[in-house]
Amino acid sequence: MSEVVTYKREGAIGVITIDYPPVNALSHAVRSGLLDALSQGQADEEAKALLLVCEGRTFVAGADIREFGKPMQEPSLPSVVNAYESSDKPIVAAIHGTALGGGLELAMGCHYRVAVPGAKVGLPEVKLGLLPGAGGTQRLPRLTGARKALEMITTGNFISAEEALEAGILDEVRSEDTARAAGVVIAGDVIAQMKPPRRVRDMEEKVRADRGSDVFDEFRATLEKKSPNLFAPFRCVDAVQAATDLPFEEGVKRERELFMECMKSPQRDGLVHAFFAEREASRVPGLPRDTPVRSVDSAGIIGAGTMGGGIAMNFANVGIPVFLLEQKQEALDKGLALIRRNYESTARKGRITSQQVEERMALIRPTLSYDDFSDVDLVIEAVFENMDVKKEIFGELDRVCKAGVILASNTSTLDIDEIASATSRPEDVVGMHFFSPANVMKLLENVRGSKTSSEVQATVMKVAKRIGKVGVMVGNCYGFVGNRMLHRRGAEATALVNEGATPQQVDKVLTDFGFPMGQFAMSDLAGIDVGYRIRQERRKAGEQVAPNWMDKLAEEGRLGQKTQAGVYRYEEGSRKPVPDPAVDALIEQFRMEHGIRPRSISNDEILERCLYVMVNEGAKILDERVASRALDIDVVWIHGYGFPSYRGGPMFWADQVGLETILASIKRFRDTSGGDQWEPSALLEKLVSEKRRFSDLN
Repeated sequence: MSEVVTYKREGAIGVITIDYPPVNALSHAVRSGLLDALSQGQADEEAKALLLVCEGRTFVAGADIREFGKPMQEPSLPSVVNAYESSDKPIVAAIHGTALGGGLELAMGCHYRVAVPGAKVGLPEVKLGLLPGAGGTQRLPRLTGARKALEMITTGNFISAEEALEAGILDEVRSEDTARAAGVVIAGDVIAQMKPPRRVRDMEEKVRADRGSDVFDEFRATLEKKSPNLFAPFRCVDAVQAATDLPFEEGVKRERELFMECMKSPQRDGLVHAFFAEREASRVPGLPRDTPVRSVDSAGIIGAGTMGGGIAMNFANVGIPVFLLEQKQEALDKGLALIRRNYESTARKGRITSQQVEERMALIRPTLSYDDFSDVDLVIEAVFENMDVKKEIFGELDRVCKAGVILASNTSTLDIDEIASATSRPEDVVGMHFFSPANVMKLLENVRGSKTSSEVQATVMKVAKRIGKVGVMVGNCYGFVGNRMLHRRGAEATALVNEGATPQQVDKVLTDFGFPMGQFAMSDLAGIDVGYRIRQERRKAGEQVAPNWMDKLAEEGRLGQKTQAGVYRYEEGSRKPVPDPAVDALIEQFRMEHGIRPRSISNDEILERCLYVMVNEGAKILDERVASRALDIDVVWIHGYGFPSYRGGPMFWADQVGLETILASIKRFRDTSGGDQWEPSALLEKLVSEKRRFSDLN
C-alpha cells in the first residue's frame, strides 16, 4: 500500500484517502496508490460503498508538476479513472478546495460527487497548450451538455461548487465541517437506498441532444476572433464534439489522438515555460524566503486619474482601505466617478454584486490632504512622469508618514534612487510599476533601488500576490525591464515607418505574431502624450533623443484614444483604430524634411527588427543584472505587454529561434543602419560562443 494513499473502513464505508502535500497532485505514487486502495476496497466484503477524500487544504489539484516533461509511468491516469468508474461498488468523491484537471477527471470517474461550499472545479489544461486527456472532454459534456463543457474546457477557468451543482457536475453541496463528513453522509445515503454505481460514460441524454448542434461552429468562430493563433482550444472543441458524435470508447480514442497533437505542438513548450516562469518569478534570487515582511493593512494613493484609481481598486477589491489623494476636489470627484463606473460595469456582467460595489467604494476614502497618510502602511505615488514633481511629493511624504511605511512610486521609467533621495529613508522607497488599466493588468514590476531594504522588497512581492498581481522584482535603470525594451521596439517601429513602412503594416506584423495590439495602437491606448513627456524628460536630462513624427502628433493635440485621434483615428464610442490620411501626410512631410526616400519594407524585416532589438536589449538587461533571470523578462512581457504566452516570452522565443541566428541578424542591422540599439550584447555573444541559451541563466 502506498504511503500517500490509504484505505480504511469506517462502518460500511471504505474510505480511500489521498495525502500528498501540498496539493495532492496525481504523481506516480498517488496513481499507483489509488489502484491499490481500490483493489482493497473491492475485496473488503464489509464495505458497501467507497468514499474518495483528500487530506490537507485541497482535493486533487491536477498533475504533479515535478513529472512534467518526463515519460509517463504506468498506471496512467486514464487507466486509474476507468478503474474507478468500472468499480462494482459505488464510489463517492468528496471535494474541498479545488478539483482541477486530472483531479476533476478522477472525480468524474467516481459515481457520485459532493463538495463543500467554497470548493472550485475546472479543467485548466488548455492554459498549458493541452486538453484534458483522461476522459475529461468525454465525461464533462455528458454531465453538463456541450455548451458548458466548451466554456470550461476552452477557457480553462474554474467554477464554484454552487455553479458546478447547477451545471450537473456535482450531486450536492453540503455545509458540513469537512468534505469527509459530507462524503460520509452521501455514501450513507447511497448504501441506505442501495444505489448502484452510476457511470458517467453511460449518460447519453445530454450528448445526444447536442448532436448536430451549431454550438461547436459557434465556439470555433469565437476562437477565431479571440484566439486565432492558439492551437489547443480548437482541438478542445474537436474533442467535445467527438463526445456527441461518437460512442464513448471511440470518443476517448479521439480525445487521445487530439491530446497527442497538442503534446507535439511547439505552443505547449511555450505555455509550460510561461507557467513555471510565473511561479519562479515570485522567488527573488538573493532574498531569503524567511525575510520578514511588514503588515500592509491600509494604503494611500496619490493621483486619482485612470492609473491611480485603478491601483486603488486593487486594494479595495481585497478589503484593504485606501486613501485617494488629489490636489483639487473636481479631479477627486472625477476619479471616484470613474471607479464607480468600472465597478458598476463589472456588476452588470455578474462578476460582483451591487452590495460589493458599495462595500468597495466605501473602502476608497477621498482626501485633499497629505495628513490623512500619517498612519497608512503603504503609499503609492501615481502622478505623471516628472522627476521634480515626484521628488516634491516624496519630500512631503517623508514629512507626514509614520516610521516603517513603504513609500512607492508607480513611475514607469524614472530613477528610483533619485526619487528616494528626496526622503530621509531611502531604504523604505521602492518602485511599484502597475500597468494600465491597473485594475485589470496582472503584472506588477517591483523595482528595488540601491538602498531598498530586503524587508521592503519581500513585502511588496507579498502585496503583489495579495492583490492578485504577478509580481516580478527588477533593478533600477531607465525604463527598468519592460519599458526599456519597449522603447527600443518603439524606436525601431518608428524608424521602420520613417523608412517606408506604414503604422498599420508594422502593427499587423506584431498582431499576426500574437500580440493583442501593435506598437502604434498601443501608443494610442496609453496616450501619445505619455511617450512625449518621457522623451522630453530625457532631453531635459541632456540625452540625445532625436525628434520624430510622434512628437508632432502630441504637439497637435492628437493624444490617442482619449482625443479620438493619435496615430489612428477613432469613431465616437469605438476603440477600433482607423488609418488616417492626415497622419500619412504628416509622415510624408517628416520624410521630406529629413531627406528620407521611402522604400518597400518586408514583413520579415519588420518582425526581425522589432523583436531582435528587444532580445538584444534583454540580453543587456541580464548582463547588467537589472533582471536576475531570463524568465523574469519573459514574465514581464507576457503579463505586462501581451507577448503571446504560447511563445513563452521574448527570451524563451529567442532560444527557439536560435541565438546564433539572432546575433547574425543583429550584426547585419548594425552594419546597415547603425545605432547603439544594434550593438550586440556582450552576453549574447558569449552565449553564442559557448553554445548556450538564455534558459541556461534561469
